[in-house]
Amino acid sequence: MPVVLNFLQVQVMNNPLQAYNPNDIAEENGNFLGLPFNYESAKLIIFSVPWEVTVSYHQGTAQGPQRIADASLQIDLFDFDHPQGWQQGIFLERHTAEMLEKNEYYRSQAATIIKSLAQGLKISDSQNLKDTLVTVNHSCQQINEWLFKECQKALNLGKKVAVIGGDHSVPLGYFQALATQYDDWGILHIDAHADLRNAYEGFEFSHASIMFNAMKIPQISKLVQVGLRDICDDEIEMINQSNQRIIAYYDPVIKQQLYSGKNWLDLCREIISHLPEKVYISFDVDGLDPKLCPHTGTPVPGGLELEQVYCLFREVVNTGREIIGFDVCEVGNAEWDGNVGARIVYKLANFLDLSQIKVKN
Repeated sequence: MPVVLNFLQVQVMNNPLQAYNPNDIAEENGNFLGLPFNYESAKLIIFSVPWEVTVSYHQGTAQGPQRIADASLQIDLFDFDHPQGWQQGIFLERHTAEMLEKNEYYRSQAATIIKSLAQGLKISDSQNLKDTLVTVNHSCQQINEWLFKECQKALNLGKKVAVIGGDHSVPLGYFQALATQYDDWGILHIDAHADLRNAYEGFEFSHASIMFNAMKIPQISKLVQVGLRDICDDEIEMINQSNQRIIAYYDPVIKQQLYSGKNWLDLCREIISHLPEKVYISFDVDGLDPKLCPHTGTPVPGGLELEQVYCLFREVVNTGREIIGFDVCEVGNAEWDGNVGARIVYKLANFLDLSQIKVKN
């Protein structure tokens, strides 16, 4: 028999907020924050990418998206920067079990290469290692291509997009999709690491190479990195020879300036002054003090407080710049890490929406 919908059911389908009370307990409906939106009704689509094939230290970030989704259900929706921000419509596009299975398989393949390198072997001296490297690189390229297509589809529908990882290799396909939409944009990059290594450990799409690969995209006119404190000579040289395309704010230098009496808000405004009008935010949680996300893939002592980072993002909005997208990566496999990660995702979603409103007005 055909399903007959009553008037109220039709109204709810047309308006997902019709019967939703933001003060109630979050419903376990599979969506971020338990919000009542689907792909069609949402303005912001969050893609979950549980991929950590090239991780070089701690595993567990492939479980980050699930930890974030689970923890999001206990977050209250009122946001001091954007009280009604949740009404924009947020939908979490869940990853498949197949993606997790592929991650585990290719991670084991990558681990053989990493172990061999640590033992002093060279990839070029072993046909097995060379073949394995080709296989791993191809698997990562497939993830890039999948994410590119999914993000481009959403962007072409007029939606905004966010990505949660996974290690920091995952947003490359999204960068490439944004490059089809915008001719000139910059990345505000929060991280303990510069991620400017060329094919780290042989992996073309390593988590340590995401910004090196991003710099191959000509539409990205500026990369402003904040919180760096674990970096190699080659990366320093790339920054110094970038003709100001890459601007780095190193954590020890930031701290010394603050200890000397410099105002953080003034420093935020200086950082933002280097960015173009359209800004993408790439947030590796290891840029924070490790007490906030202790199980991240590559933790480093030092780092920023979360409210310092929010202050920086707030000033991006206050200067009239448009946030065009964001990613949150390297959240570890623990409840506390998921809690912090979920709050970061929600805050960034609200800053993105707030920036869109201000630009339109």
